[in-house]
Amino acid sequence: MKLATTGAALAAVVFAFAGAALADGVEDFYRGKQMNLLVGSGAGGGYDAYARVFARHFGKHVPGHPSIIAKNLPAGGGMAAANTLFNTSDKDGLTIAAHTNGIAMDPLFGNPGAKFDGRGFSWLGSIGKLQNVCAVWHLHPVKTIEQARTLGFTAAGAGATSNTVIVPKILNTLLGTKIKVIAGYEPGQGDAIAMESGEVDGVCGLAWSTIKASRAHWIKDKKITVLVQMAFDKLPDLPDVPSALELVRSDDDRRVLELILIRQEMGRPFSTPPGVPAERVAALRRAFDETMKDPEFLAEAARAQLEVEPLTGDEIHRLLDRAYTSPKDIVARAAALINPAASAK
Repeated sequence: MKLATTGAALAAVVFAFAGAALADGVEDFYRGKQMNLLVGSGAGGGYDAYARVFARHFGKHVPGHPSIIAKNLPAGGGMAAANTLFNTSDKDGLTIAAHTNGIAMDPLFGNPGAKFDGRGFSWLGSIGKLQNVCAVWHLHPVKTIEQARTLGFTAAGAGATSNTVIVPKILNTLLGTKIKVIAGYEPGQGDAIAMESGEVDGVCGLAWSTIKASRAHWIKDKKITVLVQMAFDKLPDLPDVPSALELVRSDDDRRVLELILIRQEMGRPFSTPPGVPAERVAALRRAFDETMKDPEFLAEAARAQLEVEPLTGDEIHRLLDRAYTSPKDIVARAAALINPAASAK
């Protein structure tokens, strides 16, 4: 018994020393280094705002306190950032990415531009959910989603895989609206400026948190009419605005929409590429979680009117497992709405 006790104590000591050595090794690796943060969206938009506030605080929670440099790679609605991170970035833990919300599900939906496995990234966490809305300028006669089914309106959109193109397509197909998308606007601010200037009637697929952060006067001065919201849970700010989930016409339509809305739940996710050493991934995950509780980060986010409703890396992996194990017929219908190539077949 004495030998067994001694052996257990020795094992505990060895384990503690091994853990300390790993921690020291991670700290030594990051000390004095620069980390690169790839931002999968254009400058000035909501993703960019979240990523840059995050970058100013994340480094102090990473062992060794590396500096963080953000770089925008907006092409393909975040596809360029995801492909770069997965395929060409070094697997040493010095490069991470702030992804657009739905990028991890693009392979599931058959997007030929997705040269990665959405579940292959090591997900660090998400700063918050992405609760999209469909809105028209206050001068437009459409005031309800019912009127949008008969009168219709034009909406600004970015690229084919952007939320501002996808959301109108979902609403037209599942709710019977008549929204004509004028695509090609610059991601970030271009679609908002188009609505303000009268080039188009509205925008569908803007995040409510982005509107609050970059166009707060729209809300304060009642410059927009929000017709419908796209999220699992209704926004506290918009209790009287219907959710698309309340308006779908069948159980299958609801399952299709729920699968699509998993993209919204992921919100504003961050990841490393695959193949980063496990101890560095663990350290980065801890740093992410600590950043989400950092009073200075939360204060700056509040000043910028950025809503923080974080998910852990494990929660993101569970959402993706749920999505990737959905019935094939539901995936096929969702893919036809999300992926232009699928809808063209």
